Amino acid sequence: MNPLADLRVMLVDDHNLFLEGLTNLLASEGIPVVGTAHDGFKALTLARQLKPDVILMDIHMPRCDGVSATRLIKAEMPEIKIVMLTTSEDEADLFEAVRGGALGYLLKSLEADAFFAYLRDLQSGHAPFSPGLAEKILKAFAEQPTRPVGQGLPEGPEAGDARCAQQLTPRQMQILTLVGQGQTYREVAVTLSITERTVKYHMGEILDCLHLENRAQVIAYAERMRLTRPGE
Repeated sequence: MNPLADLRVMLVDDHNLFLEGLTNLLASEGIPVVGTAHDGFKALTLARQLKPDVILMDIHMPRCDGVSATRLIKAEMPEIKIVMLTTSEDEADLFEAVRGGALGYLLKSLEADAFFAYLRDLQSGHAPFSPGLAEKILKAFAEQPTRPVGQGLPEGPEAGDARCAQQLTPRQMQILTLVGQGQTYREVAVTLSITERTVKYHMGEILDCLHLENRAQVIAYAERMRLTRPGE
């Protein structure tokens, strides 16, 4: 019996040809693809509807990139396993993806047999990384500023920001991320399927918690905390 047959997979990539090819490849091994999305916002909407076991997510996409989408989905549905599937070998992308909640990081240059082997590893509870990438991420984390004993917060100029952010609820982190990307309150409400009034309420709580005064400061804060990447 195929151990991957019960794995419900969702694909997120802005290239139709790649999505079609990957869907067919997975189908050839009896792995059901329950849905596909072309950007991070659509991925969030579909993830709510479909509750997939695994999301294979590209990084560089329009409107909402894969790292931001990973943060949004994991904040609301932490049980979903997200693996980046991308052409990018950039160490910054790798580090931000893992820090954002991605369980693994695979390159699109993989051979099919290796790709399925990594999926089996994932099913067995192991984090899948293309060759050499696990070492890179360990090195990146090792080079981060020293953390206080018993705390998961970095030392340095952003330590206070990180402590404040830790006080926010998952919903508030979602709203902070989306506002940081430049969305209006109405657009945030549509993305998260809540009312604009609820968004404004949470924004008031965010401003109080982070000791900020306006939306412009919220956007600057989100950029400083790397919750968004302007220009991508």
